[in-house]
Amino acid sequence: MSTEDRPQLYLITPPAFELDTFPDRLASVLDGAEIACVRLDLATRDEDDILRAADALREVTHARDVALVISEHVLLAQRLGLDGVHLRDAARSVRAARKTLGPDAIVGSFCAASRHDGMTAAEAGADYVAFGPVGTSALSDGTQAPFDLFEWWSEMIEVPVVAEGALSLDTIRTLAPVTDFFGIGAEIWGQDDALAALRSLSAAMG
Repeated sequence: MSTEDRPQLYLITPPAFELDTFPDRLASVLDGAEIACVRLDLATRDEDDILRAADALREVTHARDVALVISEHVLLAQRLGLDGVHLRDAARSVRAARKTLGPDAIVGSFCAASRHDGMTAAEAGADYVAFGPVGTSALSDGTQAPFDLFEWWSEMIEVPVVAEGALSLDTIRTLAPVTDFFGIGAEIWGQDDALAALRSLSAAMG
């Protein structure tokens, strides 16, 4: 990706949210900013909760022609008519997910800070590879995806790359020339005005 290309925004939901309020919050963000994709990224393993959330968010995203993918749940993605799946196990499930969901579905792969896993996922048919966290996070094990990983990827690999995890204005400014997407979630949902927070981060892309 050249420095003339502006990265796109990829929204990540909170790990838990209230169904009576969050879809409206999401809708207001989608109406106020150009979003390429939304990832339903719930911590719960309760299928009913996931189904209800997916149904509610699908209405919001598809009404605005924005893709909705779900973390991990390949079969639910297919059953619920979602646009694809985001896998967290590096490259291990990419081929199986592609086989299940077909050629038109989005299959993304989170590869932490591993160039090898990213290359393997891309070769297995991933539509994008995500690296992160790019900033320091108390929730991580200390692993951090460095600038040179994104720089190398943008020069050598055609599969789009997502930078996510503990984003700041500084990391966004630094990575904007070498990433295709910024995966933004906790950075905005903890703020009273999520759209204003998103616009602030987006402005740092240049």
